[in-house]
Amino acid sequence: MGLQLFGADPALMAAAAQKAEKMGVDLIDLNFGCPAPRIVRNGEGGALLKEPGRCSEIFEAVARAVGCPVTVKLRLGWDEDRVNAVEIARRAEEAGLAGVTVHGRTVSQGFGGRADWEGIGLVKRAVGIPVIGNGDVATAGDAVAMLERCGCDGVMIGRAALGNPWIFTQARELLVGERPGPPPALQERLRVLLRHLELSLNFRGEAEALREMRCQAGRYLRGFPGAARARDSIIGATSVDRMREVIRELPGGASID
Repeated sequence: MGLQLFGADPALMAAAAQKAEKMGVDLIDLNFGCPAPRIVRNGEGGALLKEPGRCSEIFEAVARAVGCPVTVKLRLGWDEDRVNAVEIARRAEEAGLAGVTVHGRTVSQGFGGRADWEGIGLVKRAVGIPVIGNGDVATAGDAVAMLERCGCDGVMIGRAALGNPWIFTQARELLVGERPGPPPALQERLRVLLRHLELSLNFRGEAEALREMRCQAGRYLRGFPGAARARDSIIGATSVDRMREVIRELPGGASID
């Protein structure tokens, strides 16, 4: 399990990494790509790409502070006039980081436009540490295509996994030359939705679990008849017990173990 940190103070990031390592995480990832305004306003996340020297200071401080692998996730640059992912990746390698994940957009793009997979490939060819590609991987086929086009060592799947954790199994099947199985039936989706609810409840408590699952439920049900009506019923649940009941009242839900 990896834990991602964001911040702009090298000493504070090193201390946070040490604390995370003591908690038992296997990997520390540094967030140098987040485009959220509340993050970049503080000079953190993607804003760090404007300060290569500061990036190196953070890389070195965190790498010295922990014994577990340290990686960084970044974007191609701050904007189209300041594309410097190759430089930042090289600085990460020089500081002893174990790998780099590259999202194929600039910070200023947010999630708009298309991810530039060629830019990911440029980073891969520039460094000797593993490079993981990210951006516009909507299907298992996209994951395989990114590996082939970019030559990267791995693929990070983000938004496409929301409500569809089966995408990882499907991608693995394609990579080993197998034909992916059919999409999961509604009953299987409901089973995983219920498990997601229970995990969220245990981790976050009832109020946060309700809020999270009101957002997630529609993704699990997308494409099935009556999905909009079922989503509205789940959103309207005022307790976890009622949300469980609503899910089990859906076709196939009553027989879920």
